[in-house]
Amino acid sequence: MNVANLIKELQFKAIRSSGAGGQHVNKVSSKIELTFNLTDSKVFSIEEKERLQLKISNKINKEGNMVLFCDESRSQHKNKEIAIKRFIEMLKNGLIIPKKRKATKPSKASLIKKAENKKKLSQKKSLRKKPTID
Repeated sequence: MNVANLIKELQFKAIRSSGAGGQHVNKVSSKIELTFNLTDSKVFSIEEKERLQLKISNKINKEGNMVLFCDESRSQHKNKEIAIKRFIEMLKNGLIIPKKRKATKPSKASLIKKAENKKKLSQKKSLRKKPTID
């Protein structure tokens, strides 16, 4: 994944942030909206796009755009940096291929231990029974 080319494909939009901030908050657009179109991206292969489509489908809208918002900081530049970091981290996690599980058999020692434990339990329960009178 080439991060430099990926960042070139991103679209940013500055929006007025909600919340506390006094008089200055009504004049400054510090909230950042990051938009990325996964279907038109030239950075990812077809397989990678399909994997991302499955893994982060809840973040992708009907048009195939992935939208992230960031309004943590009062600075527009910091919010832009935070949004880019989150975006790249999300894509890295989405591209991870999980290892396939290898089926294993129980060891001989564990099988013997299981059998012994079973014998002890059955003996304990048989001792609880009422004795038979002959």
